[in-house]
Amino acid sequence: MHRIILTLMAFCGMAHVAQAEGRFFCSADDKSARFTVDSGFEGGVGNKLNHFRGALIVKNDDVSPVFHKLTLDSDNLSHDWQHGGELRFQIFRTADDDSGGQTMDMAITADQPSKSATAFSGTYELTISGGDKPFTASGKVSCGAK
Repeated sequence: MHRIILTLMAFCGMAHVAQAEGRFFCSADDKSARFTVDSGFEGGVGNKLNHFRGALIVKNDDVSPVFHKLTLDSDNLSHDWQHGGELRFQIFRTADDDSGGQTMDMAITADQPSKSATAFSGTYELTISGGDKPFTASGKVSCGAK
């Protein structure tokens, strides 16, 4: 009997751990930009972000070459939100000598349809300013959960 109780407790403990973390990934590829981001949130109160990384390619010659292939990490994330089927990211890059004084701001918003536990769909908005010609782009983004 003790073995059965211990086995049930172990299974319950594993089920709790499986729900304790959530990994999300989003990507888009259109005429203006291509990007992918990957993030992880801890379970429990607050859904604290525990990692963020990604890459962005802007398909426009008017922006600084820095944005033609940019690696993203947690330092580029100014806002994150994962709650109740909503996923939101605000990503930025400040102006510096490498970017020719240009800044980047990108917002990703996605919602989880009620029928799917792992698929999200939404939009992105990208703005690069500070150069001769400001660059803006928007489009559809698809996201998923692991």
